[in-house]
Amino acid sequence: MVRTPLTDEQRDRGRALGRVLRAARGARSAADVARCCGISLDTLRKVERGAISSPSFFTVAAIARELDLDLSALARTLLPAADVPERSPLAS
Repeated sequence: MVRTPLTDEQRDRGRALGRVLRAARGARSAADVARCCGISLDTLRKVERGAISSPSFFTVAAIARELDLDLSALARTLLPAADVPERSPLAS
């Protein structure tokens, strides 16, 4: 299967995600965060530098949980306002 190439906007958003996650990690080592998230150090490093422009939801969720980041706030930071629902469809 051939993947559709990413747009410049998608690549920029991946780099922005990486910057936010790296800043939230602060002085903590990447190895410690990766271990606690259950992902490889290589994956975390690639996400942080934007080499993985569209990481899986579960990867982002694991990193965000470990760094105590709210996924909704993260989405509002990275996505155009029209793309972010005001309320989670899972909320009751």
